[in-house]
Amino acid sequence: MTSISPENPLTPDGAQALLGGLPTRFEIERGMSERELDGVEARWGFRFAPEHRTLLGAGLPTGGRGWPDWRDGDAEDLAERLVWPVQGVLFDVECNDFWHEDWDPRPADVPDALEVARTYLAEVPMMVPVYSHRYLLADPDRTGTPVLSMYQTDIIHYGVDLIDYFRNEFGGPVLTTPDDDRYAAIPFWSYFLH
Repeated sequence: MTSISPENPLTPDGAQALLGGLPTRFEIERGMSERELDGVEARWGFRFAPEHRTLLGAGLPTGGRGWPDWRDGDAEDLAERLVWPVQGVLFDVECNDFWHEDWDPRPADVPDALEVARTYLAEVPMMVPVYSHRYLLADPDRTGTPVLSMYQTDIIHYGVDLIDYFRNEFGGPVLTTPDDDRYAAIPFWSYFLH
């Protein structure tokens, strides 16, 4: 498979191939219907990237705690996964003196700094879990954005796109390197990649 782009979107057959290459410890449930996917987006207030939606329509990976169960998952678990990236940044604001260079000067008092950071973070693009702490941009109008491994402000590329991510995470030829120039920028989140 070649890289995902607007000219080369992930097809249902391509998604089936990705899912078919997963280790046997994972099960693949029937794909989610358009109605189910619409319901997830309405409930949680985001829109899947086109390739993420195609993947979940082809099959819903399960097994272990890594895959979010968008069909029958525990609401508290899904809510925690969705706020994980922002909570990680807030943790580093509170405990590790992180402060983004584009924000107003950092208040001296930690609770005030957290309040200011929350205001800024309310405006950043939402990231949606794919597997474990690997995330894809929630944007129905962008295709082929990188999958990021997100743990507080320790954020790295884990794939130039969803296909590359599956190769890197679950086996297959690794086609990209962390400094590959094909990585698309993600507002705010790409700041941590340099």
